[in-house]
Amino acid sequence: MIENVRIRGGILTVCLAFAFVIIWHGLTLEPKFISKGLSEKELLTMEFNGDIIRDDNDVYYYNPDKPRGIPGPKKVFDKTIEEFSGAFEIRGTNDHGVAYLIWYTVKRFAAGFVCASIIAIILGVMIGLSKVTFFALNPFIQVLKPISPLAWMPLLLYSVKDPTYTAILVVFMASLWPTVANTAFGVNSIKIDYLRVASLMEMSRFRLLYKVILPAAAPTIIAGLRISFGSALVAVVPAEMLLGELGIGYLSWMEWNNLDISGIIFAIMMVGIVGVILDSLFNLLAKVFSYPET
Repeated sequence: MIENVRIRGGILTVCLAFAFVIIWHGLTLEPKFISKGLSEKELLTMEFNGDIIRDDNDVYYYNPDKPRGIPGPKKVFDKTIEEFSGAFEIRGTNDHGVAYLIWYTVKRFAAGFVCASIIAIILGVMIGLSKVTFFALNPFIQVLKPISPLAWMPLLLYSVKDPTYTAILVVFMASLWPTVANTAFGVNSIKIDYLRVASLMEMSRFRLLYKVILPAAAPTIIAGLRISFGSALVAVVPAEMLLGELGIGYLSWMEWNNLDISGIIFAIMMVGIVGVILDSLFNLLAKVFSYPET
């Protein structure tokens, strides 16, 4: 039954993707240039500006190299082939292949997210173990949690004076507070019966933490990590754009500076694909560290 649902869902996904490409192609078809009603001076001006070009028969048509609205799927596909043909090339200081750019982004994301997750879980457990501490610090956590990580960037850049570490710290700030809040809430909300049974068994503090507290709080901890994961992934791309650090965000900004709309769409697609792959890896890790109820 479940297998049939997955097959039908996969077929529907392919059909929807195909329909989207067809509609996208239809909406972005290049219109034919009509010179009727335009004076010779106007035509020469448009030709001088690069809006139109003419062939050997003096027939004018739109310049295909100049952007006119959103490019169609063929142009984006050609751009994708072009980018991946030199994916592992380094042509200059700021001209690295897309494979290197993806790697730089993933490294920053992983460094900030992993460090923030470890610190956040430790802090959350410490805060959640004491109800007095939880109620005292929870208002501060709730104030800090909704602050955009990009709002910290000027202060972080001023403090560390290094754009690479600043980008990692932006990801760190994006990942920290949701996990702290959820972990503290999960630990603080553990059923008292669990703790009573552990007390009767005279468990050590470490065993109590490993065998009772973490398994009981695991669902909320995983939920916090999932929220932090999404926030960190959203934060790393604009951080690279604003700081000028090589990565997928930098690629998108450079394509905009070059007025290459196909390149911008390609960069957006790469962000989505990288996000899906990282999210899939996160789901695998979440299953490994989750505690099923028995």
